[in-house]
Amino acid sequence: MPFATNLHTHTYRCQHASGDASDYARHACAAGLAVLGMADHTPLPDGRWPDMRMAMDELDGYQAAVDRARAEYPQLRILMGLECEFAVEYESFYRDEILGRRGFDYLIAGCHYTPLDGGWIPSFGGLDSSRTLRAYADYTIRSMASELFAFVTHPDLIGCSNQEWTTNTAACARDICQAATALGVPLEINSYGLRKPWMNIPGGSRPAYPWLPFWETAQDMGTSVVLSSDAHRPVDVAAGYAEVAAIRDRYRLHEADLSYLTQPRTGAASR
Repeated sequence: MPFATNLHTHTYRCQHASGDASDYARHACAAGLAVLGMADHTPLPDGRWPDMRMAMDELDGYQAAVDRARAEYPQLRILMGLECEFAVEYESFYRDEILGRRGFDYLIAGCHYTPLDGGWIPSFGGLDSSRTLRAYADYTIRSMASELFAFVTHPDLIGCSNQEWTTNTAACARDICQAATALGVPLEINSYGLRKPWMNIPGGSRPAYPWLPFWETAQDMGTSVVLSSDAHRPVDVAAGYAEVAAIRDRYRLHEADLSYLTQPRTGAASR
């Protein structure tokens, strides 16, 4: 069974993906998707982290590419989104410019970097202590509390930094899942980690994410989830559904209803 909806899709503009919106739409139609969400890495007004996102002068072209795909594949509902890092200095840009003036359909919270001691550390691979895990949990919760984001992508990326499940990783997961439930923000089970090189751990190997103990915690907290392929190649636009659906079913996780994203928005930041 393929995805019916995939809301996490990139283009060549992020510098670590290939293809454009029409390429993904073509593959989505062939795979039987009904809804495709384009969510490339957002440009930032100050040019921060330029090695993994489009530049500001590419944003108009990104919008035009999504509009072109909509015209070419009218049988597919195509949504226009961005994957973002939250920071107070970007809040008005996201709310007023992206969701407001430009009329994007949704934003995803990415949390690829974690604020610590006045700077930022990489969340992929940099969360290997109780202090950094605490900072990541706090930052993810602040991102959700901003009410800007439809869901949080790969919240279990802590598996990239830790071989084993510990009291520290358990506390981080518990706090994130508890807040997600309280705030009504779904967490994403992301199949891209299954396509990346697996981590060597004592006794074998595993994907860095999805990390199963995190999703067991989500079950305990009653957290709702979103299933996404996080496609970086057109051929992967529907990849990994069986695997992430199996995690959803194994832990009896409730899949969030995000159909509101396909309806006209009444406010720039409404969820």
